[in-house]
Amino acid sequence: MTTMKEIAQRTGVSVSTVSLVLNNRDAGRVKPGTASHVRQTAQALGYQPNPLARSLRTSKTRILGFISEEIATTPYAGGMILGAQDAASRLGYVMLTVNTDGIANANDEIAALQRYGVDGFVYAKMFNCLTSVPSSLASLPFVLADAQDEEHRSPSITPDEFQIGYDATRRLIAADCAHIAYIGSSDPMLAQGLRLAGHRQALKDAGLDFGSHMQISVSGNEAALSAIDRMIESEHPDGFFCFNDARAMQVYLCAARHGLHIGEDISVIGVDNHRVFAETLSPRLTSVELPHYEMGFWAVSKLVSLIEEQNPSEATLPPTDRDTAPMPLLDSAPAQIHCRLIEKESVRRR
Repeated sequence: MTTMKEIAQRTGVSVSTVSLVLNNRDAGRVKPGTASHVRQTAQALGYQPNPLARSLRTSKTRILGFISEEIATTPYAGGMILGAQDAASRLGYVMLTVNTDGIANANDEIAALQRYGVDGFVYAKMFNCLTSVPSSLASLPFVLADAQDEEHRSPSITPDEFQIGYDATRRLIAADCAHIAYIGSSDPMLAQGLRLAGHRQALKDAGLDFGSHMQISVSGNEAALSAIDRMIESEHPDGFFCFNDARAMQVYLCAARHGLHIGEDISVIGVDNHRVFAETLSPRLTSVELPHYEMGFWAVSKLVSLIEEQNPSEATLPPTDRDTAPMPLLDSAPAQIHCRLIEKESVRRR
């Protein structure tokens, strides 16, 4: 088995330098060229760290806990958990995932994971919200994913909801839409208010009307279809920004009833880039993609920086081989991700 001493001899550096690099603590301490050479040599020699020896030496198990409140039962679980696992693997950690149904149950699951010696936790919510932090996390390293604590004191990562509304509306304006409707949700969600605020700011910046008659917030399929039908009949929008892809599908249905062609007579943008809708709707729906993979990846990267007590200004994200939305620096507080608008055919070309 290849040792750090062998790598040090092969690269001409000290064992302590090799240790810093292979434990991802080289930022600001080892020259980038030297660090790269050490990593390439370690890979070529087939170096594998001994997690048991490391845990005995450092009192760290290099095990992370991922606490998900219903995340594991949603369509977005795969992306967030995959991002978290990818970051953990790149940083030399393993991750245990449990699902909870609320704060009380979360405290029980956290206690169970602590018995396995977990070094820190990611606490993930099923949609962006303000949340209470489980009391058992108060004295432990943790990061919130897709949520912020009510006092905005805890490290967290969320989508930039305001910018979602702003970017989507600006795209409709760029397609020469001048009478743009917002189809929102009546559920009390943080994202609803922020996306609407971004939508209205984009209209204001463009000198366009943003009156209440061009905004509806509904829940339930039949109620939404009826409200959208009435809006098409009375207001004749030429563009629709929808709270999510499900609302966009309802616009598609109503447009068909009125003989309107998506991408020609009217333009539509959703949010989620949900696979089911992406593969079902025709023409394909232009949508803002929520950064579930990125939130999981960033949250674990931030958590490891806390566990290893890295200087916030020097902590860096590990490399990823995926095409991702740009992720914020690890010293951002609270952190937000600027979501990508995925262009398809539901917005008419100029």
